Amino acid sequence: MQYHVDGELRDADEATVNVRDRGFLYGDAAFETLRAYGGEVFEWAAHAERLRETCETLELDHDLTDEDLRSRIDETLAANDIDEAYVRLSVTRGVQPGKLTPSEEIDPTVVVIVKELPRGGRGSDSVWDGPATLQTVRTQRVADRAIPANAKTHNYLNGILARLELRATGADEALVLDADGHLAEGATSNLFFVDGQALKTPSLDGPVLPGVTRSVVLNLARSEEIPVEEGTYTLDDVRNADEVFLTNTTWEIRPVDTVDGLDVDGGPVTALLSKLYDERVEAYY
Repeated sequence: MQYHVDGELRDADEATVNVRDRGFLYGDAAFETLRAYGGEVFEWAAHAERLRETCETLELDHDLTDEDLRSRIDETLAANDIDEAYVRLSVTRGVQPGKLTPSEEIDPTVVVIVKELPRGGRGSDSVWDGPATLQTVRTQRVADRAIPANAKTHNYLNGILARLELRATGADEALVLDADGHLAEGATSNLFFVDGQALKTPSLDGPVLPGVTRSVVLNLARSEEIPVEEGTYTLDDVRNADEVFLTNTTWEIRPVDTVDGLDVDGGPVTALLSKLYDERVEAYY
């Protein structure tokens, strides 16, 4: 495998960053997880926009164009001869003097890593083994005023702590609540559920990452005139739901089998949205 580091392709075992890099020292970095179908990056414009917004939040002016970043991804995919792939693009503030306060002038570190995935779209094999088991955890989602939810950074300690709690149960994903006890999201996923009235998902007014797949699913639902509601919900709302599923870039749409040990049946809305999502992916082949 070859990865892209600071404008150059390097063998995986030689693809390293400086130990004084702020992305390593402080998590001072932005990143995006993307997926390629047929050699084309899915929803690149949306990912590029979110990366740009994260960098604005961090005041990380890397001075790179979307076209430059995209070309580094394309070069990495081509170098590894991979069409179906997980892609991670990271932009750090780079190496600076060893102090917490960032310098205004930066020399960013840009890294692209890729990994082969099964083909997406109709008749594809999912990256997951089956419907997810979802478990509520004690770890709370960090408040927006502490760490903005719309900033996708290398600081993933909140999600790590949530996932560590799953070791006792073996569940697939953590269900994280906010400080008020309302539903937020999974450790690495957005949450959706159906209750017979509408397709519902926690609002971005709360500490919820604006997932790219989340946005695609909402648009697909609205195109089919499925009632959609973004709001504030309790744990009982999802435990009593008719259908529950999770979304992220690599999972796409993953049905949920149980919530805190309670069975959740599959349903027509999840099946329809999965079909529509597969059709959307087919456009990339």
